Amino acid sequence: MSVQEQTAEGGEALEVWIDQDLCTGDGLCAHYAPEVFELDIDGLAYVKSPDDELLQDKGATTPVPLPLLRDVADSARECPGECIHVRRVSDKIEVYGPDAA
Repeated sequence: MSVQEQTAEGGEALEVWIDQDLCTGDGLCAHYAPEVFELDIDGLAYVKSPDDELLQDKGATTPVPLPLLRDVADSARECPGECIHVRRVSDKIEVYGPDAA
């Protein structure tokens, strides 16, 4: 397992995605974790690949790096559009975001 994948509680890999249909464009996510989120020219937030590429495909996911887990989780909690979803890669269960148990 790479460092990028060792991200979740208990060592499980996490990924994050944004539902652009709900994004309000406030930019809190890009403020909390600019390495993971970015606002595009359309005013909506998107996730970025580990290589800093903006991922604009609907439902695109990116790994959550362990050092940024707290910032990404805070982004999901504070997002006014409730559009940030953080889930385990192994079973796709949401651990932070509007659908987290």
